[in-house]
Amino acid sequence: MNLNPPSKIVLSASRRTDIPAFYMPWFMKQIKRGVFEVVNPFNRQVRNVPATPADVHTIVFWSKDFGLFLKENQAKKLQQAGYHLFFNFTINSSAPVLEPHVPPLDVRLKQLEQLCDRFGSSVINWRFDPICFFRDCNGELQDNLHDLSRIAEKAAECGIERCITSFLDFYPKIDKRIAALPGFSFSNPPPGTKKATVLKIEHLLSAYKINLKLCCEKEVMDRLPDNSSVTESSCIPNDLLLELFGGNLSLKKDTGQRIRKGCGCKVSVDIGSYHHHPCFHNCLFCYANPVKK
Repeated sequence: MNLNPPSKIVLSASRRTDIPAFYMPWFMKQIKRGVFEVVNPFNRQVRNVPATPADVHTIVFWSKDFGLFLKENQAKKLQQAGYHLFFNFTINSSAPVLEPHVPPLDVRLKQLEQLCDRFGSSVINWRFDPICFFRDCNGELQDNLHDLSRIAEKAAECGIERCITSFLDFYPKIDKRIAALPGFSFSNPPPGTKKATVLKIEHLLSAYKINLKLCCEKEVMDRLPDNSSVTESSCIPNDLLLELFGGNLSLKKDTGQRIRKGCGCKVSVDIGSYHHHPCFHNCLFCYANPVKK
């Protein structure tokens, strides 16, 4: 007789778009139906994903703007129905050329405070992602690290203990986007610069008792000194979800992610769509959004 209850699933909402900012009415409609129809972005096959509280252990929300999510308080309905909630909140420095349509930094930091007050800091990952080095339209070499200390100070005040970061990945669609910005270019720093940058961030965050984690940066991880406290990240952290909420979850790594690059995410089902749910933040470095024609 098997006394262990079957494993539930984790819904990732979503790596492919910003559901809390733009698609919560759609999301809540599917939750009410008890199923999501998920289109595989590679082979276009449709999969029905069960979404009742009996099937789902935790919903992991990814966003750069939790304003409407907080205002309309859909989370209360989800929690009352029996869903556990976890949040990946990306808060980068103010950089309109890189992230033209995210709210002002003051607004995003206030949202972080509200999320922590409402749900507790233990269920929130702060993502500072990606780290970008670039030449602006005037040819000046810049990066997007200038507000890192300010964000870290607020995050620590809110009780945040984890920061996840990575360096910009270069996708062909990014080159097509920046073609509209004469003189602008992203630069890919050498491994030594990446290592020095990570150690500098680690030192800064340690003063705030925030642990730094790297997302899909195995080459950088391998170069860090033995006394570094930096670890590989798991943006879908099923082991942590079990600590927080109990229950039964698979602890296998997600083979659909970049494990060889150092991704530590555990298995989940992403219910967003690149094509049906375009993200309107229009971030210059985004891997998800198609290039506007």
